[in-house]
Amino acid sequence: MNPHRWKHRPEGSNWGDFGADDQIGRMNLLTPERRLRAIRTVEHGLAFCLSLPLDYPGGNTLFQHRKPPQFIHERRGEGFNFNFKLSSVCSCFSDVVSDDAVMLYTQYSTQWDGLGHVGQMFDADGDGLPEKCYYNGFRGGIDVVGPDDVSSGYGAHAIGIERLANAGVQGRGVLVDLEKIHGRKRALVGYDGLMAALDAQGATVETGDFLCLYTGFADIILEMNKQPDGEVLKNSCAVLDGRDDKLLQWITDSGIVAICADNFAVEAYPAQPGKGDQYPGLPLHNHCLFKLGLNLGELWYFAELAQWLRANERSSFLLTAPPLRLPGAVGSPVTPVATV
Repeated sequence: MNPHRWKHRPEGSNWGDFGADDQIGRMNLLTPERRLRAIRTVEHGLAFCLSLPLDYPGGNTLFQHRKPPQFIHERRGEGFNFNFKLSSVCSCFSDVVSDDAVMLYTQYSTQWDGLGHVGQMFDADGDGLPEKCYYNGFRGGIDVVGPDDVSSGYGAHAIGIERLANAGVQGRGVLVDLEKIHGRKRALVGYDGLMAALDAQGATVETGDFLCLYTGFADIILEMNKQPDGEVLKNSCAVLDGRDDKLLQWITDSGIVAICADNFAVEAYPAQPGKGDQYPGLPLHNHCLFKLGLNLGELWYFAELAQWLRANERSSFLLTAPPLRLPGAVGSPVTPVATV
């Protein structure tokens, strides 16, 4: 335990279990042996892209504070450094060159939630005063710094997404085919529903695995052609029930290193009402990101992989899904690849 950062940890958390200054949480369970086990599942050499085009869902209907990518081009000479003729530099050159930049919201489309994405007000000092805290007691305003805290130098100075990138995000994925059970109907899936889905597939989840949830939500987004209908999406497809304590305990006990879903938040949002006067609005995020250091993937694309797995009566695959190694970011776009 680091006495300078916290004196007691949240109930049900693993703070300190991987070291006082750990910044990758449950990804510590993805050992070389478990990665080798995942590699041995590959039999056909087929690869599936698990990302939406990063300009989907389109607009900002799903979340008003995230916007589509915007391309930027630098000026060069009398024009721009795009379709730029190098003969302008030397008449002997025949090259044409193009560069671009992009203003990209890191969690707009297919993404990883970093451990600095969701924290809680929590009394880590035991002095009766809750502080802004993140996984392993890292503090808002000190370790995770924003423009409301200082005028410059902000970002996740600890638990940034680059820590996940450096961990080597490659292991065994297990796809739970909720779309096959529920179709595109809205369904709240707790422990019992998840176990029933795994049993129906004959699938097992082991320590070090990535739990992947196919619900069909991303398929609907693609069909909407960058004009998402918020009301339709709000009432479509399966979501996890973050208020189901039995489900949360299973996540703790299972040893999974991440949950990756093709929907907007993995869990139902807004969630069912909680207990007491104050409680997390995102209970699954609270349990996973804040308490366990377990990353969440959102808006992944599983349709083609799911079809292949159904046809071949399989549930597992090799998953390779590193985020951008972007120091200080609290989330990242990702282009995951499944290999079977």
